[in-house]
Amino acid sequence: MDKNHEKYYVPAQSPWPIVGAFAMFFIAVGAALTVMQAKNEGGNGHYILYVGIGVLLFMLFSWFKNVIEESDKGLYSAQMDRSFRQGMSWFIFSEVMFFMAFFGALFYARILSVPWLGGAGNNAMTNEVLWPTFEAMWPLVTTPAGGTTQAMGWQGLPLINTLILLTSSVTLHFAHVAMENNKRGPLKVFLALTVALGVCFLGLQVEEYIHAYQDLGLTLDAGVYGNTFFLLTGFHGLHVTLGTVLLLVILIRIIKGHFSPDKHFAFQAAAWYWHFVDVVWLCLFIFVYVL
Repeated sequence: MDKNHEKYYVPAQSPWPIVGAFAMFFIAVGAALTVMQAKNEGGNGHYILYVGIGVLLFMLFSWFKNVIEESDKGLYSAQMDRSFRQGMSWFIFSEVMFFMAFFGALFYARILSVPWLGGAGNNAMTNEVLWPTFEAMWPLVTTPAGGTTQAMGWQGLPLINTLILLTSSVTLHFAHVAMENNKRGPLKVFLALTVALGVCFLGLQVEEYIHAYQDLGLTLDAGVYGNTFFLLTGFHGLHVTLGTVLLLVILIRIIKGHFSPDKHFAFQAAAWYWHFVDVVWLCLFIFVYVL
């Protein structure tokens, strides 16, 4: 037997997966209760949501801490590095499928369901089956109760947010180049700019949601258009939040002197995720806002 074979580090049992599962459960229940209680004063759904978010952040930073300590102790081998790369690749692939499902729902409603309900095809339904003012158009701005809403235009905040995310991909690329050339000063500056742009994006998205609710009447119960709009943009915003947290952790590690031009996969993994989030937003901007 070859005694010089490569060692593969197997970590001890970790409590963080089950803690994360409980966090996601609280987030799901809290978010559902918050939405259901939105029209009524009172309710404790938002408290459950905040607890879930707090537990999730605690789990993330604690798990990050464990992995960072294991890496600093030199416990990871080249095979472990390949495992990390494969794991991150499959994770991003699962996220692609996640958003594909929601884009599929958008295309199905827009291209198939609405024309069919409006009278297209041999087995079409007519307005009498739905409501008298129904019009087969997208976005649907009328509701069965006779109310109306307005579509979110692509100019203004959506366009600004698109430019922000595109710029953030550029600054992150420059940070990566600085990392590979061991230029710590530009690395810190460009990565800090990327984190700041992510925070700006999230702040403007909150402002956009306030504008949608208060000025446009575009809410979660504003029909299929409102549902798909908030579903896609909301989940994307959640991913931007996670990506910003990842990049912030990487920035803190860089300030502490971690990583080298040859060993910085954690930085690469966060960069992969951020570029993926940017691509998803471009698809959102085109198919949800522009077309």
